[in-house]
Amino acid sequence: MLRRNLEIEDAQVGESMRPSTAKQLHTLPTIQLNARFKPILFKEEMIVNSTGNITKPLTQVRSDRIGESGTKSNSNTSAAARANLRESSSAEPFIAEPTKLHTHTFILLHGLGSNGEEFGREFLRTATTSAGTRLQSLLPHSKFIFPTARRRRSSAFRRSVLTQWFDIASLSDPSIRPEVQYQGLAESANTIRALIKSESQNLPLSNIILGGLSQGCAMTLSVLLSLEYSLGGFFGMSGWLPFQKEITRLVAEEVEQDAEYDPFNREENKPCKIEHPMTIAAKFQCDALSIDTLGTDQEHTALRTPVFIGHGEPDPKVPSHLGESAAQTLRSIGMDVTWKLYMEQGHWYKVPEEIDDIVDFLQNKTNSTVMKT
Repeated sequence: MLRRNLEIEDAQVGESMRPSTAKQLHTLPTIQLNARFKPILFKEEMIVNSTGNITKPLTQVRSDRIGESGTKSNSNTSAAARANLRESSSAEPFIAEPTKLHTHTFILLHGLGSNGEEFGREFLRTATTSAGTRLQSLLPHSKFIFPTARRRRSSAFRRSVLTQWFDIASLSDPSIRPEVQYQGLAESANTIRALIKSESQNLPLSNIILGGLSQGCAMTLSVLLSLEYSLGGFFGMSGWLPFQKEITRLVAEEVEQDAEYDPFNREENKPCKIEHPMTIAAKFQCDALSIDTLGTDQEHTALRTPVFIGHGEPDPKVPSHLGESAAQTLRSIGMDVTWKLYMEQGHWYKVPEEIDDIVDFLQNKTNSTVMKT
């Protein structure tokens, strides 16, 4: 089966080689970040059904729902949430509506250099099980949302302008020059969190699944750790965890301090207060994304979100050890993680093995309604 690799292949790919249909981005006023970080600055879409047929433009659907024609609004999503989405995103998400009563939503992010429609159409067409059934057909009650990242200058690809959730200096080693990542991470986190908030107006948080491919996986993992609540589930493919080394170090330091505490030392007047590893990771990610922390214990985190991470080997772009390290770190902070490595598979999801495993994960670890084949 032929597939299109939607990731950037070479540094020569730049703005002139991308479609010229995107509208010009608008720069909004600056917002104030945490003292540790510098302040940051803050296109027509179609809906496709489970058979791959286009129904009608999302812009028209949205116009119908919010009553722009003068009729009464039928939208179940708050106007404030929609406004937040418009302000924080460069393009309308690509959406595949459920074919039956809407009970669940999947928010899935594309990789570097792709976009929501490109990745969405490819994923919905090729994500099939060993029985030959498309993942979307097994989830008729689910809406699929594929947002599009902003176009940014890429440090990894000679300053080419391409769609990316955040800038990165090296895909093979994301720890290189981490400072270039903060602005995009904070900006994109605002978009994804707004999407989650919008969907949660109609669905319980336990019915929302987050995930992505490659940099989309990295972006959503960062957002997941910043949440003050758990979601129904997460699945990531061929990605990594931003600041994984820093999180691992901080957790290890807390464990070391705990081991050194002597409860019989009378000179130590302070009570022993152990911070849960998940709260350490959550506070770090909130700091990196310039998000205020609402809670100080693990109950105000995404701790109870089940996680699936899959990776191909050999992966010439994002080494598989980065995915494995992400899984190990998430386990170390107490999360329920399923890790799968797929041999003889490059930088993509493996069909049908990985899709079979994702279906199994959804059936056994989440409350998703998966149809029997």
